[in-house]
Amino acid sequence: MTQPTDNRREALLAAALNAAGRGWHVFPLRPGTKRPALHGEATCPRIGACEAGHLKWEQRATTDPERIRATWATVAFNVGIATGPSGLVVVDLDMPKDNSNGDAPDGAATFGALCERTGNAVPDTYRTRTASGGSHLYFTAPSGVRLANTAGTIAPLVDTRAWGGYVVAAGSITPAGPYEAISGPVAASLPSWLLSILKPAPKPVQAPSVPVTSQSRRYADTALGNEVRNVSGAQLGQREARLFRAARAMGRFIAWGDLPRHEVEQALQEAGEAVGLPPSQCRATLRSALNWSIAHNQRRRDAA
Repeated sequence: MTQPTDNRREALLAAALNAAGRGWHVFPLRPGTKRPALHGEATCPRIGACEAGHLKWEQRATTDPERIRATWATVAFNVGIATGPSGLVVVDLDMPKDNSNGDAPDGAATFGALCERTGNAVPDTYRTRTASGGSHLYFTAPSGVRLANTAGTIAPLVDTRAWGGYVVAAGSITPAGPYEAISGPVAASLPSWLLSILKPAPKPVQAPSVPVTSQSRRYADTALGNEVRNVSGAQLGQREARLFRAARAMGRFIAWGDLPRHEVEQALQEAGEAVGLPPSQCRATLRSALNWSIAHNQRRRDAA
């Protein structure tokens, strides 16, 4: 006799295969949660996919039906979609927090107002309802541009997920409720007016004070690993401060060109979430600390 838990696992497997069939790269989330179920760097066994070095969830996300069936064979994992490898930009229209003003508009309202101000209709595209009552708008990413996650860049309570980010797929279930597809059979192309907001500003062309070498990259990678461990070992009451200090320390390597920002943000975001910080709090902390550090570390200390 089939048990309800088996029914749920089969439904989640079907959700994962459906997403993969659209070309979206999926990976398992812990049952009933939004957190990745894959091991972290500190516990990496260095076998299988990680034999040549630890691979994070974004690198291990897949569209391979056999790998997906094997992953969901016995456990009712929720389904994560790695937006970057999937060629997606997902606009997250969030709900106000419990402690906010009761009259505060939600993300859908602020996004709708932005569309109206810019003379554009709210885009018609594949959309899901989130467990909190918000919604995700899926768009195909433009070619030739690598977009990163944003928090509040478009409008209040409007975030985006691209490289370095993921969303919970339709069919997943959390204690707050299910994620459901509600409209649009396919993901539309990212509108040009939205791209103009999200596209990174071009950096001024200038010669680096010190050439970027393999040694400086190795030093930066080591520093990032140390900061990830510092955040991962944080106790209650220390977590946000550790994350803030780590971002301040790593911003210089971004400014110097030793590490891309999305790699630093992804590693520290994962570490912050792993010790229990809310994803939105991690993003806000990282954004402010990295922006400050990058602005104040344009020159290497050993430069003339």
